[in-house]
Amino acid sequence: MAESPLVGILVGSESDRERMQPALDELAANGIPHELEVRSAHRDPEAVAEYARTARDRGLRVLIAGAGLAAALPGVVAAQTDLPVIGVPLRSEKSVLDGLDALLSIAQLPPGVPVAAVGVDSTKNAAILAVRILRLHD
Repeated sequence: MAESPLVGILVGSESDRERMQPALDELAANGIPHELEVRSAHRDPEAVAEYARTARDRGLRVLIAGAGLAAALPGVVAAQTDLPVIGVPLRSEKSVLDGLDALLSIAQLPPGVPVAAVGVDSTKNAAILAVRILRLHD
């Protein structure tokens, strides 16, 4: 029987799944059970809210949310949970700012909606940060 995931990874579209592979690899290398879900903050906000609201009850301890362009996903997740949320700004071919727009969206959330931000496309660093957060409980 597989262990229940401790880290939940969300991306806003199927095209972002592959971009999260370095995070998946890093978590696996550290023996951290994890899951990856595709849920859009814009196209299906209720599914994102439900995922975030139930994350703790399902055993998750840290959430990673990767998003490009307006990068709403990390903030929407953080608004629905008290778990640590790590936002990963992702480059997009549709972006005129090459990921800077996503970085600013994640880094400038309003008070009361905390999200840790890593660098643009820094999915591995997001996983390393998640591992360090989990190790605080060991």
